[in-house]
Amino acid sequence: MSGIKPSSFMDIALEEARNAEMRGEVPVGAVVVRDGTAIARAGNRTLADKDPTAHAELLAIRAAAQLLGTERLTDCDLYVTLEPCAMCAAATSFARIRRLYFGAADPKGGAVENGVRLFSAATCHHRPEVYGGIGEGEAAALLKSFFAARR
Repeated sequence: MSGIKPSSFMDIALEEARNAEMRGEVPVGAVVVRDGTAIARAGNRTLADKDPTAHAELLAIRAAAQLLGTERLTDCDLYVTLEPCAMCAAATSFARIRRLYFGAADPKGGAVENGVRLFSAATCHHRPEVYGGIGEGEAAALLKSFFAARR
């Protein structure tokens, strides 16, 4: 990682989550890292894009694939503030992401350590290394605050 701590990339993802929150989106952010450099970043845009698939992870993966000119991101890592849902976990696998770092666990909608545990399924052809709990406190606080304000 060229001496760069994973938490510094999570800080970028948290910034994207805060930007998403300012737009009224669920505060989730993601960043794709290659060779110690953030090459793509995004926050949720489902409302703005009127697209249920415009999750931060998918947007960042799409941008990285476009930048690199390939659908295989084998030498890339993904940092995301919330445990990916089934759709985003599948996209992470299909993109052949090397490592997945996530912040807050998602007992209701997560699909990595919770729910379907997609990477453990026999039909999952690529399993990234997974590291949870990176920046968990701040990521969880953002989400709790966002949803508390809507109740």
